[in-house]
Amino acid sequence: MSVQQNADQGLLELGKRLLAGHYRFVTPTPLTHQRVLQRLATPLARDLRDVFGWSMPFDHRLFATEGLAALEQAGIVERDGSLWRSTVRWSTLEGLLFAHSAYPTTQADSVFFGPDSYRFARLIEAHLQQCFEPVRRVVDIGCGAGVGALIVARARRDAQVLAVDINPRALRLSAVNAELAGASNVTVYHSDVLGSVEGAFDLIIANPPYMNDSQHRAYRDGGGALGEALSLRIVREALPRLHVGGSLVLYTGVAMVAGSDPFLEAVLPMLSGDTFAWTYRELDPDVFGEELLKPGYERAERIAAVALTVTRRREA
Repeated sequence: MSVQQNADQGLLELGKRLLAGHYRFVTPTPLTHQRVLQRLATPLARDLRDVFGWSMPFDHRLFATEGLAALEQAGIVERDGSLWRSTVRWSTLEGLLFAHSAYPTTQADSVFFGPDSYRFARLIEAHLQQCFEPVRRVVDIGCGAGVGALIVARARRDAQVLAVDINPRALRLSAVNAELAGASNVTVYHSDVLGSVEGAFDLIIANPPYMNDSQHRAYRDGGGALGEALSLRIVREALPRLHVGGSLVLYTGVAMVAGSDPFLEAVLPMLSGDTFAWTYRELDPDVFGEELLKPGYERAERIAAVALTVTRRREA
């Protein structure tokens, strides 16, 4: 077994133990996470939620010697001075358990999970409840930890679900999370948007990065002036790949400027005519407000979480 396979197997076994122990953790925004930790003079984990949820350092005595050694060998924990720290975080959503990157997510290939993940899941579930067309082939673009793919796979067990990303760490974690969920109809695949996958789809879902990130972290930097470039690219490349009756469900964020929505203005020409039916709404009018203090957001007055749903009515 390779080092990577050993690490993935170790992560899977840990996930099974957490599920068996009824582990629960809802991941908040990074700012909320920071504020919770700031309440503690010296954060030190007391239980598994502190270790794998709050990413607190812990004393070796919290685990049996053999258990700690196995976690270290799998790359799940590492030394932090005289203490230890988990390299991953585990979050629960809709009865599912997801491994993703530990807090703080500073590495370029970090795999993010947070309030957007919960809103994205609810958006997909609502679409599936209202969808009466067959959903046989699905792709989750920029799958991250695999939230969208697993929500669809659980609701449509006869569908073929592809989870694609350009981040190898995201693909590894998605694969572990899918196996942990028993989602045998999910396949992970390296692809830049839809560049490496062929054919048309009944459902395309995406929750891409939408921030202007000076560190250019994969999960966060959407490109463009205000983080909109990747979301626009997904719309542009996804629409031609929809079957008739198929839908694109896009969850993203928009930096609003002087009362206008630059993302909607840019996407409207792609939706003109009668080929597509579409809806667009704000799910949350004000998210990540602290970003407005950073360079690049001088013109933005707020960042809104939005949902764009596009359904192909007929062939172009």
